[in-house]
Parts: sequence; C-alpha cells; structure tokens
Amino acid sequence: MNVRRRHISTVALTAVAALGFGTLTACSSDSAAAGDTGTFDVVASFYPMAFLAERIGGEHVHVTSLTQPGQEPHDLEISARQTAQLEEADAALYLKGLQPSVDEAIGQSPIATKIDAAELTALEEHGTEAGHGEEHGDGHEDEHAHEDEHGHEDEHGHDHDHEGGDPHIWLDPVKYAEVAEGVDKAFQKADPDHAADYRKNTATLVKDLEALDEKFRTGLANRTTDVFVTSHAAFGYLAERYGLTEEAISGLDPDTEPSGARVKELQKIAKDDGVTTVFYETLVSDKTAKTLAGDTGLKTDVLDPVEGITDHSRGEDYFQVMEANLTALRTALGAR
Repeated sequence: MNVRRRHISTVALTAVAALGFGTLTACSSDSAAAGDTGTFDVVASFYPMAFLAERIGGEHVHVTSLTQPGQEPHDLEISARQTAQLEEADAALYLKGLQPSVDEAIGQSPIATKIDAAELTALEEHGTEAGHGEEHGDGHEDEHAHEDEHGHEDEHGHDHDHEGGDPHIWLDPVKYAEVAEGVDKAFQKADPDHAADYRKNTATLVKDLEALDEKFRTGLANRTTDVFVTSHAAFGYLAERYGLTEEAISGLDPDTEPSGARVKELQKIAKDDGVTTVFYETLVSDKTAKTLAGDTGLKTDVLDPVEGITDHSRGEDYFQVMEANLTALRTALGAR
C-alpha cells in the first residue's frame, strides 16, 4: 500500500481540502488525500463509485472522491493537483463515458490498478425515451414497446460523450451489483492480504442490492401508468428493469436544452399516458421541469439520480435515496 506519508498536519489537510479533493463521508471523515494513509488508497470519480469502494473495502481502504458533494459530476474538470494525486493512489475507480476529464486523467496516469465500472456490466443505448418494458422477470410488458408509438424522434438522446452507451448503471440495483462484484475482484487482486474481507463485504452489499431490487419490483407491480417524465435521461436502466418508460426533457447530458418540438411532444405524452408528475433533480436546474409542469398542470417532485449526497438529498446514502425514489415513483405512477 501507499504509506509514504502517514502523518499530516492540520494545516496540510486544510490546504488539500481547499484544493477540491472531496472525500466520501460514509466511512472516512478526514479529508486526507490519496497516498496519505497506510491503507489501500482508492481515488473514486464520483459518489456511486466512492460508495462501492467504501462498502467493499471497509476499514482497509481510504477513499477520495474527485467530485465534491453538490457538484454536478458531468461538469467536473480535473485540476493539475488532482491529476498528480491520482499518481499517488493505489487504485482508481471510475465510470468511463460519464466524466471526460476523469477518463483522460486516469488514462494518462501511471496508476497500477484502473477499474472502469463500464467494463463490469453491459452498457445499453438510451436517449430521451428509454425503457419500453423489456422483460426482466417482473411480468410486465409495456404498451410502449414500439419506439415510434408516439412518433418519437430522439434528437437529443445521444450525446457524443456517451458514445459507448448510457453510463447511469448504478440506478439499476442489479447492474450495480454486477459492478460491485467486479470491483471486489479487482480489489482482491490488487490487495490480496485483505481479499477475504473484500469478498465478505461484497456479499453483504450484493444482498442489500438484491433486497432493494425486490422492493422496486414489488412496489411498482400494480400501477396505473408506466410512463414517467424526468429532467434528463438518467433512469433508462431503472425503467427497463421494472417495465417502465422514461420520457426525458433532455438527453443523457443534463445541460442539453430541449427543442420546442420536444416540449410539445412531452405535453401530448403527459395527456395521453396519464402522467401526473414531472421529476427534477437536486444537482441541476429545475427551471425547465417546473415550466413544463406548469404549462401542463402537472405536479413536480424529485427523482434523484444519486450522483452525489448533499444536505438536500432525501437520505444519507445510496440506499436511502433510492428508497425515496421508489416512494416518489409509486406516487407518480399510481402504484397500489
């Protein structure tokens, strides 16, 4: 492990924090940067990756997140100091295709263990419309199985930064579990002295994710509509898993502005499919979502893509926020 600097002064810690090295608070509360501890030092690109590293690594890892709490991950630009920081870590855990500056920095880094979550499960193409009720064992078949049922033409859905597929895999508990198992194997290989603990921690995490999957499956089983509207297309995997159809105002990139035609199309979809709610999220502007809701007489609510935990999040970790998402979806879809 990287043990070059076991002791750091309070002044040094403050300086590091000021330079923007966000550290996940789930298990490690200090703001020491990677390379400053006697543990297995992992640099994670943003919260869902940091959460996995913390849960799998437990007491044996020190996790530093490159994305600060409250920062929109898609907008992250890696600093020169953060690039240098990567070189001192034992491992980097990231999700290629979500944060271009992270992809570039890790690609150029000499770090020994590079774990790309996008390689640990199958990626799929999603755009402004996603889901279409593919069968995943939940017994539902969405009447929107044909892409052109509403005459949709996805002109915003494929941002060039996501040519490898939709990166939002952590919002499907089943895919997230697949990623966890891949991270476990990488940790065991890089740090064999603690392999048994990594394996045990991963087994517990996978059981928790299986339980979350079951909560979504049963909680959404009886509903009055399959269609939900979101501010950007983050929930394609979740929609497919549970037989839903996500209609997004913007595509995979939350900063993409919708066309007037897309807004009119969403207004028609909302009327035709019994949509009650337009969902927005905590880390990007809610202006467009609230404007659409106001124009169509719909409610608004939060559906959190769990890209970071802040004081505004409906929960303190991934599981709590995902359960809050389930509650919001049940209400919006008329689940009984």
